[in-house]
Amino acid sequence: MVSSAMAAVAVAFAVVVAATTSSAQLDPHFYDGLCPAALPTIKRIVEEAVAAEPRMGASLLRLHFHDCFVNGCDGSILLDDTPFFTGEKNAAPNMNSVRGFDVIDRIKDAVNAACRRNVVSCADIVAVAARDSIAALGGPSYHVPLGRRDSRTASQAAANSSIPAPTLNLDGLVSSFAAQGLSVQDLVLLSGAHTLGFSRCTNFRDRLYNETATLDASLAASLGGTCPRTAGAGDDNLAPLDPTPARFDAAYYASLLRARGLLHSDQQLFAGGGLGATDGLVRFYAANPDAFRRDFAESMVRMATLSPLVGSQGEVRVNCRKVNYY
Repeated sequence: MVSSAMAAVAVAFAVVVAATTSSAQLDPHFYDGLCPAALPTIKRIVEEAVAAEPRMGASLLRLHFHDCFVNGCDGSILLDDTPFFTGEKNAAPNMNSVRGFDVIDRIKDAVNAACRRNVVSCADIVAVAARDSIAALGGPSYHVPLGRRDSRTASQAAANSSIPAPTLNLDGLVSSFAAQGLSVQDLVLLSGAHTLGFSRCTNFRDRLYNETATLDASLAASLGGTCPRTAGAGDDNLAPLDPTPARFDAAYYASLLRARGLLHSDQQLFAGGGLGATDGLVRFYAANPDAFRRDFAESMVRMATLSPLVGSQGEVRVNCRKVNYY
């Protein structure tokens, strides 16, 4: 199944080559001289937000993922619609789903105050907030490459076409990640972000009622009360993506081994019987949580360096929701 997606690897190679120069200009120490208070300020507010609502950690992580998969990690997901472009917030993968914008706003205001000037980009704030959310919920910390600039536009069409849907089969998932220059291993690792958080009924209803052969019966029974069969009924009701939605661990992979993946796209990573191209990776990370923590951090860094704006490109927004000339 994966072999039919390998045509996308050639495209992915071109993406990687084009992004190499700009990615190389990112530096974890970018703000050491510009504003030493920037990263501690982001960390403080993220920890406060996650302590008040643990689900917010998963939301901030997802915000980073959905930003990076649309024309690179440029903060475009934060922009409100304008007369000149339709933004990404109301794209199908984001509408009534992506959240945490108010936390990013609080961080931006606090960082600007701490720095006494506008030097920290919204794109960098999103990347660092994702890292700090992971760490706040027991996951690994890692050095985030910094120095991104913010985009001056956004694209709802690109969000609709680039963000992988929860209904994708393995072949489509591999193609989607390859188009970003990310490997099959990155696909398995970044999907492991579903060790945190919840999903809406509308995202798993079809799996619940039409994929009974690949869904654990006890999980299906417990989900029935949360997610009615009738479309439109309980669409926003939530179910955890793994048994420990507020703790970073390898339970996500253990769930896949037991046919308890909540989303169709989750369970696609493990076909069972060693037949799937990703089965071995799922087994490995289920059995080796320390390796998952290490490799997940490395994969997050790779994703965080997708096509950044650097140097004189873009801008550093004063308000993350709008470009500076508004």
